[in-house]
Amino acid sequence: MPRTLWLLVIGMFINVTGASFLWPLNTIYIHQHLGKSLTAAGFVLMLNSGANVIGNLCGGFLFDKIGGFKTVLLGIVMTFACLSGLVFFHDWTAYILLLTAAGFGSGIVFPACYAMAGSVWPKGGRKAFNAVYVAQNAGVAVGSALGGLVASFSFTYVFLANAMLYAVFFLIAFFGFKHIRTEKTVQSSVLDHADSVSVKPRFHALMIICTGYLLGWIAYSQWSSTIASHTQELGVSLGQYSLLWTVNGALIVFGQPLIGFFVKRFAESLLKQIVIGFVIFMFAYGILFAAEQFQAFLAAMIVLTIGEMLVWPAVPTIANRLAPQGKEGFYQGIVNSMATGGRMVGPLFGGMLVDFFSMQALLAVLIVLLMIGIGTAFLYSRKEKQLPIQQHQD
Repeated sequence: MPRTLWLLVIGMFINVTGASFLWPLNTIYIHQHLGKSLTAAGFVLMLNSGANVIGNLCGGFLFDKIGGFKTVLLGIVMTFACLSGLVFFHDWTAYILLLTAAGFGSGIVFPACYAMAGSVWPKGGRKAFNAVYVAQNAGVAVGSALGGLVASFSFTYVFLANAMLYAVFFLIAFFGFKHIRTEKTVQSSVLDHADSVSVKPRFHALMIICTGYLLGWIAYSQWSSTIASHTQELGVSLGQYSLLWTVNGALIVFGQPLIGFFVKRFAESLLKQIVIGFVIFMFAYGILFAAEQFQAFLAAMIVLTIGEMLVWPAVPTIANRLAPQGKEGFYQGIVNSMATGGRMVGPLFGGMLVDFFSMQALLAVLIVLLMIGIGTAFLYSRKEKQLPIQQHQD
């Protein structure tokens, strides 16, 4: 792996470690400490994610126009300012405003980092995006473990730790990303056909696969919203809930050799990885139907993690292959905005279903959404065969 990609990996690890002090605990803070309903909590998270979607699209656009370095620094500065504000002002109104603004700033960072990863290691294929994905989840493991511990003392310390780590991320980006040079990857575009083949079919293919990606994230987002609150109502402690995310991140980091072996033997194509991953997701939510003890939630999280290790890195890889020259950032912005869109719609959608029906009704709906996601993967496969894109082993 190139040294420049290592810098991106380290920066992303610090970034997500800081964010993971807060994001798994948002619903718990709003619901229990601010005394708001699950629907209200879902609405606030929807605003945060909505701003993040806009930030994703802006970040991808800015990457293509001014480059990755300036784009990442802009996003970091904006987010740091908002997180610093949360240290001092975190009542209901301030929380809504600052969390929403922070969502926009952090949204700018992610597509730029993913686009840079695909550019600095053209021959890496899926491995480049998987490296960033692993770094993110290592940050989740460390941040969520420490976040639960820190929150047991005071949520103010959670806000402070988040801001401080974003300051560290700024230093890494300022001194480390400045000399990163990005070049268009041969495998990710149809360079020889750019003038003769319309961009529209590639964009349509991207939107098809991203639709399934969106549905997957709607389901996944329940773990930090409705499922988080559900565990508290069943008597699972805050520390045990945070441990679920620690296990999630640790399994992603240390389970890479196992998942690599599985991919080579049973799921070499990106389509197979997505389909198998969504099927595994369905099993995870099936376990939750009867989950009442911490051990059951732990088992479901382990199964869920195996599924996400197959699905989440595959979609940015597909986007990188589909992107026309000069549109890498925009295409990664679309991918990240879909993931964020799932996190935006998911908490409100799930909160309403639980408030008006039941947790079991929500789980049944999530399984149906994942089935639709599998359908979009097969639809993408048909569309992809019509495109002059080189196929690669990952």
